[in-house]
Amino acid sequence: MKKRKKFLRCFLAVFLLGVITFFAVNGYVRITAGAKITSVKELKKTEEKADAVLVLGAQVKPDGSPSVMLKERLDTGIKVYQSGLTDRIIMSGDHGRDDYDEVNAMKNYAVEQGVPSEHIFMDHAGFSTYESMYRAKEIFQAEDIIVVTQKYHLYRAVYDAEAMGLEARGIACDTDVYSGDTYRKLRESAAIAKDVGYSVLKPEPTFLGEPIPVSGNGDVTNDKKGTL
Repeated sequence: MKKRKKFLRCFLAVFLLGVITFFAVNGYVRITAGAKITSVKELKKTEEKADAVLVLGAQVKPDGSPSVMLKERLDTGIKVYQSGLTDRIIMSGDHGRDDYDEVNAMKNYAVEQGVPSEHIFMDHAGFSTYESMYRAKEIFQAEDIIVVTQKYHLYRAVYDAEAMGLEARGIACDTDVYSGDTYRKLRESAAIAKDVGYSVLKPEPTFLGEPIPVSGNGDVTNDKKGTL
């Protein structure tokens, strides 16, 4: 009986420590990264230029068109580009299968809105937020980026970018209420804790490769003749 009570006390102590650590880590990321979340209007006041605006991928529909969430990210990324804050866009998303392709859908959408193809780089192996930031630094040789995604996701994205040694500012693109929003935000809290661990250990992403400097021509990342 005494051993059982001792075990339960130890279990509860470890559990409570884990809960406290979980919330402390989330709070730290939201506070530190939150200070870097801004707007196009505020960034223009600084007159500073970024190497690129990095738009994080999201689901595309079966017909290849952007989902509502992705369209909002793209529209905001294009707005950043058109504002003159940068002259390059990195579209980073999941293109790990032949039958699912976020990045070509993203680039085609931007080209249709008037962005020159050569100014858009596709990161075909942006399988996670952490990997997108790792590759922005190591593959695309960026030093200073503007990150665009929904605000709930932006804290982790900016934190990951800075953990990789990038100078990062974030711009939120929320103008809609998305289905499954509550679940998505709960899951994000777990993802923040995971990425803090990644930022310490810095595991390599799924794929690396030769550098493709974002200062060059984005068409070198084209992989399909159909890309506009």
